[in-house]
Amino acid sequence: MESDSAAIVHARDLTKVYRVPVRESGLGAAFRSLFRRKTRDILAVNRISFDIREGEIVGFLGPNGAGKTTTLKMLAGLLYPTSGTLKVLGYPPWKREKHFLRQITLVIGNRSQLVWDIPAADSFELQRAIYNIPRDQFRETVAELTELLDLAPLLRKPLRNLSLGERMKCEIAGALLHRPRLLFLDEPTLGLDVTMQRRIREFIKYYNQRYHATVLLSSHYMADVEALCDRILVIHHGQLLFDGELDELIERFSTYKTIEVQTRAPEGDLSRYGEVIERSDGYVSLRVPRKETAKVTERLLAELPIIDLTVEDPPVEEVVERIFAQGHAGPAPDEEAERAPGTAGGRGAS
Repeated sequence: MESDSAAIVHARDLTKVYRVPVRESGLGAAFRSLFRRKTRDILAVNRISFDIREGEIVGFLGPNGAGKTTTLKMLAGLLYPTSGTLKVLGYPPWKREKHFLRQITLVIGNRSQLVWDIPAADSFELQRAIYNIPRDQFRETVAELTELLDLAPLLRKPLRNLSLGERMKCEIAGALLHRPRLLFLDEPTLGLDVTMQRRIREFIKYYNQRYHATVLLSSHYMADVEALCDRILVIHHGQLLFDGELDELIERFSTYKTIEVQTRAPEGDLSRYGEVIERSDGYVSLRVPRKETAKVTERLLAELPIIDLTVEDPPVEEVVERIFAQGHAGPAPDEEAERAPGTAGGRGAS
C-alpha cells in the first residue's frame, strides 16, 4: 500500500503483542512463579496498514477479540505499538503531546469518562479546565450540544441517575467539548434502543459535516455502518482482511443474490430456479448464485405469471458474518459460484 500524503492517520505494519503470565493452578505453581514466571505472547494486531484522510467516516468491523479496541487505543496513544509505523495528525500518538490530545477524542461505549456521582454539567466544567477551553467557546459548544442531543433535562442530574442512553448522550457531548478534529468511537451505540441509536448516528453525521471532522467508528451494529460509512476496514484475528467501500465488500464477498417473486398462481415448487429460503404473504424468496441472477430472472419472467419481482444483495450482516467465518479473504465470488451445484447452492456456507 502506497503512502497517502494527505492522510491524517497513517499506519504501516502496525503490530501489538501482549506478553501475559502463564501458570498452572495450585499453591505450588503460585510459589514457583515467584522465582520463575512463565509468559506467552498473544498477537493482538498483526501488521495492519491503512490511511485515513481528513473528513472521512470509516467503519471498523470485526468480531470480539479481533483487535479493534487494541488498534483504537494505539491510535489514541493509550497503548504503545510493538512494531510498525504510526502517525496520527502528524504525531506519534504514544507520546501523548498536548497539541495532539487537544485534537482527538476516544469514546468507548462501555466506559465512562464523566464523574459518576456529580451532574454532567459539573463534569463538563472539569473538561473545560482540562482542555483550557475559552469560556465563550465552551458556552457556545455546550449550548449547541445541548440542543442537538436534547441534554437540557439531564445536565443537572448525577450521572449515576441517568439511563444508559441518557448517559451515552452526555458522554459523547463531554468528549466533543474541545471540538476535536479526529474521533475514535468504539461501540458508541452499545446497548441503546433503536430510537437512541438513530439519534446518535444523526449527531455523528452532523458533527462530521459541521467541523469536517474525521471519524473511525467501531460498531457491531450494521445500521451504524450503513448509515454513516462509505468505507470500511474489516479486521479478524488481528489481520486486516478488507479496506474499501461498503458496496465493494458486498460485491467481493457475497456469492449470491436474493430474488423475491410474487405470482398470480399458487407458488408451487420453485426450487428449480434456486434455493427457496422463505415463503410469506404470497411471496417466495430464492437464493441464487450471483453469476446466475440474470439468467434465473429471465426464466422466471418467461415461465411464470409474475406480479412482482425484486433482486437484492444479501444483508450486510450476512456478508460480514461470512468473512468472519472464513477468517480470510476467501475465493472470488465467481470461483465459488462455479463450484456450486446448479443454481441452488451458490451461497456456500452460511
